[in-house]
Amino acid sequence: MTPAKLTPLAIYKITPKTNCGQCSLPSCLAFSAAVVAGSKKFKDCPHFHAEDYKHLELHQTPADTQEATRAEFIEKLEGKVAHLDFQDIAPILGCQVKHGQLEIMSLGKRFSVSQEGALNSECHIIPWVQAPILSYITHQTHMGITGNWISFRELKGGIDWQGLFTSRCEQPLCALADQNPELLADLIDLFMGTETDTQKYEADIGLILHPLPHIPLLICYQKADEDLESELTMFFDECCGQNLHIKSIYTLCAGLVKMFEQIALQHS
Repeated sequence: MTPAKLTPLAIYKITPKTNCGQCSLPSCLAFSAAVVAGSKKFKDCPHFHAEDYKHLELHQTPADTQEATRAEFIEKLEGKVAHLDFQDIAPILGCQVKHGQLEIMSLGKRFSVSQEGALNSECHIIPWVQAPILSYITHQTHMGITGNWISFRELKGGIDWQGLFTSRCEQPLCALADQNPELLADLIDLFMGTETDTQKYEADIGLILHPLPHIPLLICYQKADEDLESELTMFFDECCGQNLHIKSIYTLCAGLVKMFEQIALQHS
């Protein structure tokens, strides 16, 4: 097994599958996803045998290797951008061309991409924004917004990433909403979002954000009620699976949650 092949499912297969919570996560699958993400170690599960996690730890990708891989990925994307005709692709992507650069909106903020693939903005440029934006404009297939909302697992390749998406995106954001009742409403104002009817989803609030022009995201949140725990689910327009690779969609959402955590911390 190589680092690239280490998956939450591979780890989950050798967990006790008891969901005991002793690792501080709600399930063995969430723990498995956290190990792949790097936020947990095999030894954080008291039921792992030493030979199990020592063997699997050999296949974890070190942080410096992850950074090198990310940098290599960005460089490849920049190379693809160099061969694009901005005038041709701008209307397809929902972008504009100004002064020879492709202008793209992300959460109400304006970003520009040069013909060399350099990303510029008045905002601070961080990797989780850079990679998805470049991936979006270089993606080979593209379709317009359909208005048909589907779950993450229904996106192409979503099932393989579902465990990681749940533990790193939906669960943390649900906890944030529990702790900060006004957070989701604040996001509407901060990022030019819109509130939508949630009767179909049996939720208390539904928030639509546009991380990228044709990558709309619907966040539905149901508050805790008596014996029922709170619940948060992210939905995506059906076009998202055609406009961005599933890994980039995950990266985008995980980055959003990290940013929302910082916003909640500042507000508190």
